[in-house]
Amino acid sequence: MTVLPLSGIRVIDFTQVMLGPCCTQVLADYGAEVIKIEKEGTGDISRWSLGADPDGLNNPVFASLNRNKKSVTADVKTAEGMAKVLRLLDDADVVVSNFRPGVMERMGLGYDALKARNPRIIFAIGTGFGLEGPNVHKGGQDILAQAMSGVMDRTSDPDVPMTIYSTSLCDYTAGMHLVQGILLALMQRDKTGEGQTVSVSLYSSMLAMQMQEAAAWMMRKRDLNWARFPLTGVYQTATRPIVMVGAFKKNPLQDICRALELDDLSLEERYKDFDAQLAHRSELQAIFRKRLAERDAAHWLQRLEGVDILCAPVRTMAEALDDEQTAANRMIIDAGRTAAGPVRLIASPIDMSGAPLSIRQGPPRLGEHNEEVFGLAAPAGESVA
Repeated sequence: MTVLPLSGIRVIDFTQVMLGPCCTQVLADYGAEVIKIEKEGTGDISRWSLGADPDGLNNPVFASLNRNKKSVTADVKTAEGMAKVLRLLDDADVVVSNFRPGVMERMGLGYDALKARNPRIIFAIGTGFGLEGPNVHKGGQDILAQAMSGVMDRTSDPDVPMTIYSTSLCDYTAGMHLVQGILLALMQRDKTGEGQTVSVSLYSSMLAMQMQEAAAWMMRKRDLNWARFPLTGVYQTATRPIVMVGAFKKNPLQDICRALELDDLSLEERYKDFDAQLAHRSELQAIFRKRLAERDAAHWLQRLEGVDILCAPVRTMAEALDDEQTAANRMIIDAGRTAAGPVRLIASPIDMSGAPLSIRQGPPRLGEHNEEVFGLAAPAGESVA
């Protein structure tokens, strides 16, 4: 059997929704025993917050974030429930939560309390804005972090209205940062024998994602916006939109003009260099839009690739999921079946030759592992394992 890199590591998981669960799923995928502590009756908010589903509390959103984990239910407001959870924490390596700051402490499960019982424990927390500061108790959510970190303000064009990014960019990024922090803490514990706290926030993760743009502003007061580069954009062809990135070459405008069968605009004074092109971006974009609309996407993609200009079709998610490259990258996995049909999920993007991803446990039913973990009977229902 494959020895997974995190085998032997026990994680007690209090997380909900996305930031925390996407973190603990990575730990679970690579061998950690992740025990998910859920509220009796309802469980993780993502089990029910999107409304009714044929799989009940195992809807696709929950399933996408919780494979390879065990689910137990416990009410830490009762002495019995707290005692059960504390027994797990006494033998745990990591505890992960993404409540607002102070919630774990009010439950009696803060770092100081747990450290007194288990000095090796790593206390990992994901928050909206951090553990101190003016917004420490403000509710954290992906869209709020997009807005407050400056991400939402940085549109591809000044005339494009600000909008909400359609994927949970902040949650996923912060979740992956939390994984990094936990792994670093585990490595340091190997050297010191002691645990520690690890914290990340949606807000800080979004600032970190903008490290280039932030440095350009702080050091040069320059507004760096990759989406507003003069030769980059999304263009509608006669059949479908394509994206073109005119960068990373000595004279990309010359090559674009050659591909689009236009006169060499780089010879004109107003387009002679990057700054000049940026000043006349709207004119260049209009020229490209008019020309690209005349032929189909396949024609222009072939022409642009022929002069080594980065380009691609703009596809739907359904098209991406059906693409041969998705299959080649082994990015879709089967995680069992339920009465509603097969459980199909996106795999881990981390491809390790010595630790290939496997499904040891499908997304668990609420309280499915009560008997295994606590010696209690699990709620009735169908397992997807």
